[in-house]
Amino acid sequence: MGLLKKKNNMIILGLGHFVPEDILTNKQLEQMVDTSDEWITTRTGIKARRIVKKGVACSDLAYNASKNALENAKLDPIDITHIIVGTFTSDYCAPATACVLQAKLGSKKCEMAIDIAAGCSGFTYGLELARGIVFNKPEAKVLVVGSEVCSSRMNFKDRNTCVLFGDGAGAAIVTGHMNGYPQVISQVIDIELKTIGELGHLLMVGLEGGSAEPLALGQRVSEKYFTRMKGREVFKHAVRNMTEISEHILKKNNLTSQDLDLFIPHQANYRIIEAVAKKMNIPMEKVFINVDRYGNTSAASIILALSEAYSYGRIQKGDLVLLATFGAGFTVASAILKF
Repeated sequence: MGLLKKKNNMIILGLGHFVPEDILTNKQLEQMVDTSDEWITTRTGIKARRIVKKGVACSDLAYNASKNALENAKLDPIDITHIIVGTFTSDYCAPATACVLQAKLGSKKCEMAIDIAAGCSGFTYGLELARGIVFNKPEAKVLVVGSEVCSSRMNFKDRNTCVLFGDGAGAAIVTGHMNGYPQVISQVIDIELKTIGELGHLLMVGLEGGSAEPLALGQRVSEKYFTRMKGREVFKHAVRNMTEISEHILKKNNLTSQDLDLFIPHQANYRIIEAVAKKMNIPMEKVFINVDRYGNTSAASIILALSEAYSYGRIQKGDLVLLATFGAGFTVASAILKF
């Protein structure tokens, strides 16, 4: 089957990712919380995750991933016109991490720098925003980043959440011009988004500390400050919605799962990935997985996996790749890329 022709496609000029050096294994978690390597591996497929050193912020991970993407694209920071950062672990409430990143990069011609709070779908939501930007300004070069220090929002006494998440970042540089670049990695064929706000209570971060429940001077944070999740319900909705949005975007573009060369789902849980692939009739050898090494890196997950798959040679010229993700909100997203 063939792709529908679109007038508002954009191209990816560069990909990059970065993870901290420190590794937190399941065996180490056994010493911190009531859990076991077998319990974590059986239920999630996660064996280890990366954790930042003290003092390392979201913008630091974003900076390193962005530098790698710029090098991959053969561009300089001064070339970047817009910066979008998907994260739920921003450096500060204000300024935005994207603004901090702009300063660290020295992107002095940057017109706009904003953060997107869409949970694990943050990068893909950012990609859709970038698509709107390059539709109006085809010459724009937009840096889209997913970066998270999830460990900063983990309660390491809660085995239901702390075993799942890790820290990391990924970045992509996109534009609307189709010619004149020494390297064009991929064309973004289509993106589809969905929001299910009425289910947002199933996965929340910071039930205190926001304007809905502000902290007073001198007040200490409680467990409500950290990530809280109703795992079984999230699992069910993640499988259903990632499958539905993926099938819909394929159908809309006159494609089926059989046309795919690689499927890159949100790296939250191996069992979720396996269930979605099974429902879509995608063999596991066509599914890219790194959740075993990094855990769930939230907004960084999908771009970290995409960049790593590309750098490892899992994606070849001419390949058709499907992305799918699901995050707090609930937010759901899918994208089709042609390499």
